[in-house]
Amino acid sequence: METTEPEANVTRIMLAVNESSIKGYPHASISSRGAFEWTIQKIVRSNTSGFKLLFLHVQAPHEDEFEDMDSIYAFPEDFKTMKHRDQTRGLHLLEYFVTRCHEIGVACEAWVKEGDPKEVICRQAKRMRPDLLVVGNRGLGPFQRVIAGTVSEFCVKHAECPVVSIKRSPGETPRDPVDD
Repeated sequence: METTEPEANVTRIMLAVNESSIKGYPHASISSRGAFEWTIQKIVRSNTSGFKLLFLHVQAPHEDEFEDMDSIYAFPEDFKTMKHRDQTRGLHLLEYFVTRCHEIGVACEAWVKEGDPKEVICRQAKRMRPDLLVVGNRGLGPFQRVIAGTVSEFCVKHAECPVVSIKRSPGETPRDPVDD
């Protein structure tokens, strides 16, 4: 009798997730939560043992965006504290999705990477070889896409696996549609 790996008959879905950009709202973005819920409701449904969700959070390097503008950095350890805080925020984000998966009985893995989100997502999709990549989509107009950019469009064009881009519903759009 031939033995198979435990994951041989499991569909692996990678979900690229990010934090909300709404100030003072340290949670999963509207688009990330929507993509996750869509995946659970439309793909996984009640077949929880047939899937494994792979959560990827990519933290972009903070080149010009210091939240601690009034802080003084006098020692190398000061920067380690900043980096640790950012990593903790990423782990907090992933904890939400991992906890939800365990509540409903879906196997999952999660990890944080640093870099340009669109590049890192495509590179990780190539490395991990999921059956499907699911990304959230803010549903920006053409002008807003030029200004804010769009990770989902890049992934649809460049990922080496099928990609599903889930738009957030109009009722979930914040006052500033660039926010998520």
